[in-house]
Amino acid sequence: MSSEDQIENSSLEELRDILINKSGSVPLAHRFRALFSLKSIGSDNSSPEQAHKAIEYIAESFRDNSELLKHEVAYVLGQTHDLHAASYLRDVLTDDNQQVMVRHEAAEALGALGDKDSLDLLQKYFVNDPSLEIRQTCELAIERIKWENSESAKKENLEKSLYESIDPAPPLATDATNSSKIDKLQSILNDQEKPLFERYRAMFRLRDIGTDEACLALATGFDDPSALFKHEVAYVFGQLCNPVTVPSLIKILKDESEAGMVRHEAAEALGSIATDECLPVLRSFLNDKEQVVRDSAIVALDMYEYENSGQLEYATVQ
Repeated sequence: MSSEDQIENSSLEELRDILINKSGSVPLAHRFRALFSLKSIGSDNSSPEQAHKAIEYIAESFRDNSELLKHEVAYVLGQTHDLHAASYLRDVLTDDNQQVMVRHEAAEALGALGDKDSLDLLQKYFVNDPSLEIRQTCELAIERIKWENSESAKKENLEKSLYESIDPAPPLATDATNSSKIDKLQSILNDQEKPLFERYRAMFRLRDIGTDEACLALATGFDDPSALFKHEVAYVFGQLCNPVTVPSLIKILKDESEAGMVRHEAAEALGSIATDECLPVLRSFLNDKEQVVRDSAIVALDMYEYENSGQLEYATVQ
């Protein structure tokens, strides 16, 4: 039986053991596949008991040493639509022993869950945290939760997205001024004077337009001073899978002056795009000096293999 079949046919407890590397010899790529399989179960509201157990098993991985894995665990918990995950995410946000990239993702996940009970905590870290990435993430999470519970959100016309992810900000409404004009959206994207939430909304509107022109407009976001902003652009490119973005992603990945959270996201995006050009680039970063980049190259190569394998889905994730 292949490792992919083994993961797909595993019980909840077996998936947990793969994810937490109970044997001590599970390859990182297999742990990621187990994570996404557990996420699929944790997002199934038709069986709350099973879903909650899956969420609890996922959260066990916050004790791991891998920054990349824990960051992905936080992201996955935010995508479950289940507030059962919120307490685990709050614990991570408030844990100064966790890496910034992991804490940022926990804050973002609380926003994705729309957890109103976390607003006071998010406000505290927005005001007081020494890390800019944490402060900016909390700002976005607060605004997302407020938007989701606002009257204006109910009236906005949002284009149905091709992507099922819960994003840090919704795309700009289709009836908003300039919502389909790429040059205007690019201007909002890069305007340092505008609220970060509005700039993110322009980012996701450009993603949903998805043309080559829109992708090239998004690539101008890599000139932003914020590592958080640049990592989100790279994440969006991983969703779009448009080869026109490959040169800008390679440039970011190769730039050792960029933050690990940016370079890692660029690597994973290249794994999703999976053109022939991406393979030798990703292999060349398997020995990068930053562990989060090395780990991302491993996962990205697994994604590359999947994208070129003809499988219907990556690790049974829905």
